[in-house]
Amino acid sequence: MIIKSIKLINFRNHSTYQLECKEETSLILGENGCGKTSVLEAIYILTRGKSFRAPDRDIIKNGTDYYRIELEYMNGEKNIATYDGTTKTFHILDKKTKRLPKNQKYPVILFLPSDLNLITHSPGRRREYFDRVFSEFNETYSTSLSKYNKALKQRNELLKNDFLTKDALFSWNLILSKYGVDLFRKRQSYIKEINQKLTTTYQSIAKNQDIIELKYKTDIINLNEEKYLKQLEESFQKDSYLGHTTFGVHRDDYIFKLNHKIADGSASRGECRSIILALKFIEADLIYQKTHQKPLILLDDVFSELDETRRRCLIDNFKNHQVIITSVEMRNTPL
Repeated sequence: MIIKSIKLINFRNHSTYQLECKEETSLILGENGCGKTSVLEAIYILTRGKSFRAPDRDIIKNGTDYYRIELEYMNGEKNIATYDGTTKTFHILDKKTKRLPKNQKYPVILFLPSDLNLITHSPGRRREYFDRVFSEFNETYSTSLSKYNKALKQRNELLKNDFLTKDALFSWNLILSKYGVDLFRKRQSYIKEINQKLTTTYQSIAKNQDIIELKYKTDIINLNEEKYLKQLEESFQKDSYLGHTTFGVHRDDYIFKLNHKIADGSASRGECRSIILALKFIEADLIYQKTHQKPLILLDDVFSELDETRRRCLIDNFKNHQVIITSVEMRNTPL
């Protein structure tokens, strides 16, 4: 699906804004703070179903009580999302729904400036990043993650109760065990696929023979649902004392290695950026391989963080996709 235009009403700092898109590359120029990222956010909402930045209540323009997004595709289809301060509604093919239908979701490669610091970010930020990526590969991953997080939130709320019994946690433990094992297996599988391409892709960017590896760090290796459940039950006293769940896939991490050494601390700034570029290119390849769709590429002001060689590499690798770019100035964008 090729986007023809996107229109925003009362969205962030935009009263009204419309972008006419090109089939290949569209460029949004403007100073920092003028709302460039908001345009990408609106596109993301109508292609993935939710924002990558904030809950809907924080998106409505100050002084107004609703927002509206209209996205038109080159084939004439138009999708609309509205939020009235309470409920978000999608208007798809003359039908209204509270969720973006699965057949209307389109794969997106979202590249934010913060992604370039992924190697040195906190484990939580890395989990968030890879959860977003894996959800592009597989809709069931997103479903399992949502159900796991909801159960985790409920369990953690109960753990704050001074008179809590182990039995009160049983139903939540069951849910965490079921979806925790599912997430673990999918993460393990996807990391294996990424590693099959990571070194070769990195070497094509960096023009050297360095070896790159992504390690999946988890505490639940070789656990099935029964063993996962047992581990949660055995953690009851510790969890009750601390007031939160200390075991599970919500504590996983992803560690990058350069020539068998942990990249955080050993890799240069340029090497880190080449690793992330390689990761993005692999992400696009895997999405196409698994969905048979070329993902939409949203690049949010990343060129200012890259040197000329890496900018050109980024454009060349995504030349067969529809790309929408934000930038502060034209000279940083090799179009």
